[in-house]
Amino acid sequence: MTPAEALAALRAAEARDGTPNLKQRRVLLAGLARAVMARSHEIMAVLDAEYEGRAPIETLLADVLLVADMARYVRRNLWHWMRPRRVSVPYPFWPARAREEFVPKGVVGIMAPWNYPVQLALLPAIDAIAAGNRVCVKPSEALPRTAALIADILRDAWGDDIALCVQGGADIGADFAAQPWDHLVFTGSTATGRKIMAAAAPNLTPLTLELGGKCPVLVLPGADLKRAARDILAGKAFNAGQTCVAPDTVLLVGHSKQAFIDACRGSGIGLPDTGVINAAQYARLQRLMAGASLTPLAEDGPGRRMALRLAEAPPEAPICHEEIFGPILLLREETSLEEALAWVVARPASLAIYLFGADSKEENQISSLARGSAIIAGRTVEFAGFQALGFGGSGESGFGRRNGLAGFLEFSHRRARVHHGKFSLSRLFDQPRGKAVERLKNFLAK
Repeated sequence: MTPAEALAALRAAEARDGTPNLKQRRVLLAGLARAVMARSHEIMAVLDAEYEGRAPIETLLADVLLVADMARYVRRNLWHWMRPRRVSVPYPFWPARAREEFVPKGVVGIMAPWNYPVQLALLPAIDAIAAGNRVCVKPSEALPRTAALIADILRDAWGDDIALCVQGGADIGADFAAQPWDHLVFTGSTATGRKIMAAAAPNLTPLTLELGGKCPVLVLPGADLKRAARDILAGKAFNAGQTCVAPDTVLLVGHSKQAFIDACRGSGIGLPDTGVINAAQYARLQRLMAGASLTPLAEDGPGRRMALRLAEAPPEAPICHEEIFGPILLLREETSLEEALAWVVARPASLAIYLFGADSKEENQISSLARGSAIIAGRTVEFAGFQALGFGGSGESGFGRRNGLAGFLEFSHRRARVHHGKFSLSRLFDQPRGKAVERLKNFLAK
């Protein structure tokens, strides 16, 4: 099935069956949670095979439980989000009544990446279904068996009248982005995000883009260095650093690189349980490491299991400018918080800024200067799975929000509904206008 055929089929189903009501949406969300949990072992096995080594516990946490729990959370709260919202009416129009109601946009296209293939295909789908839309998902071609499994899950949970899955390579992806969806979601690199935006522009398709960036970590003088090192490495090691919100560059204020390296060595975290996804990504990371001074925290494992590495590099090195997206952590020493902040604000906004050892004054200083990025203190990565917390980027890290209420609003159209009364002061200005209107005009103009 081509993207155009999928869009046409879903539009036909929408025209025939209409918008799912609250009860139907709750049934669909519960069905997805059941379908994902029922195939949890299969999901873990398929991803382990396609990665040639992906930790089953990481798949369970990030691609199974997170999706099922989000579906259940949205199902519980949907009745509240769907209620129309009354708005005030200016007194000249009294006794008119006005409200906003939330109606679906129509058919939502979702382009998912390979790093969390199930999660990033189904979380936007949950938001879109909650808002009453139908969805078409294009999984990553890098994981064809996982893509087929996603298609099966959607068919089992929702049926072809609600959701379809289009599979294929880059040519199918380009065709998918060019379709006149009522909303299009893309998760991936900033460079590819620009191409998606250009493809969607002729149709004026609304977009949600979740892109990348070099998420900085500020380790300030007040930090417990051993604890900070362990918490940073825990986030970096998850999925071998192949996470859009993974810590990328550590800015050390009041701590030396050597002290941080020693703390990392003592953390016990060295070899991620998941490998680099494929040979192309492995080669890209090797290229990034060229010219950098590296401190491995363990021996590399079999296949593409790459040990965590701490890197130091001159400013012109590629690793200082490109998103790492792998098990390499770049280190910098800064003389002050102001210097560290200058480094942060001189670069495009990332999805997150991580803080360790910041007091309330320092945190407020960072918050006032940092653009767009989430401000996260004390840990990394996990906030992206908070069900009630809207997630998304700013500028080159993307735009739009998903998860919970934010996701429901993202895929809803806020429609105005107004009922006018038989009389109001505003009717005095209807034509034909007499002398009284002239006198009232002069009074209002004062």
